[in-house]
Amino acid sequence: MKILLATEKAFAPVAVTSMHEVIESAGYKLEMLENYKSNDELIAAVADADGLIVRSDLVTKEVLDAANRLKIVIRAGAGYDNIDLEACTARKIVAMNTPGQNSNAVAELVFAMMLYQIRGGFNGKSGTELRGKSIGIHAFGHVGRLVAEIAKGFSMYVYAYDPFLPEAEIRKYGIKVLKRAEEMYRICHFISLHLPYNNATKHTIGYDLVTKMPAPATIINTARKEIMDEAGLLKAFEERPDLVYLSDVEPDCKDIFAEKYKGRYLFTAKKMGAQTEEANINAGVAAARQIVDYFNNGNETFRVNK
Repeated sequence: MKILLATEKAFAPVAVTSMHEVIESAGYKLEMLENYKSNDELIAAVADADGLIVRSDLVTKEVLDAANRLKIVIRAGAGYDNIDLEACTARKIVAMNTPGQNSNAVAELVFAMMLYQIRGGFNGKSGTELRGKSIGIHAFGHVGRLVAEIAKGFSMYVYAYDPFLPEAEIRKYGIKVLKRAEEMYRICHFISLHLPYNNATKHTIGYDLVTKMPAPATIINTARKEIMDEAGLLKAFEERPDLVYLSDVEPDCKDIFAEKYKGRYLFTAKKMGAQTEEANINAGVAAARQIVDYFNNGNETFRVNK
């Protein structure tokens, strides 16, 4: 039984060692395809794989069609829009993610970006503080809950909006629950976005919501760039000189920000949310354990396709 670990962005060595131990102790073989440069390399490597573990790598219909023996693909991380779920279902391939494993790394990045911005990039000039400021958490999943905990540690006023969670579930974390997104945007100077990317959330955050925020206003996006309506965001930036956008992924309109809005944005060079050694280990080992559990026991707990 061959398990292929295919990653353009390699896991930390300690994570790979642990994944080898989990998979090989179960009697399976782990093969590596790290830092590959073309889709052809992935297609060739997956041809005889029974299981596949990826990070942000694109698992397209073309890749799946080349995988004659593939039974399961696992995204080591929470988001799974890089996997063609319909093609997986058509081929009777199970698709899974590893929710919660990268959450702390992402939550800490939210505050790293916020602190860097409000202190002027540590340029020696006077900045401002988080204490006593209001933060709204848009979607209250694994990451959102950790953001709330950290925000309370900074003595911020914490609000959350998530239409898919019962209010009682959110209130357990000792924060204010709001019934409408618009209400949260009217209240909060900081909004942290944690929506998954799908057809319902595409371009959800744009002009109408952003311009409701009190001045000064900061949007922090550690989710996906596609949840932003970039045209609407740019229109809001044109009208509101107090707006700031911090994002863990460069928007398509990054050149316009660079030209017109210096000092009012921060974009990481590449998606950095899960780029910690701990997150690498957590997500990688979780993926290895889930794939072994599936083959040994048929466990589909974290299945994301039908």
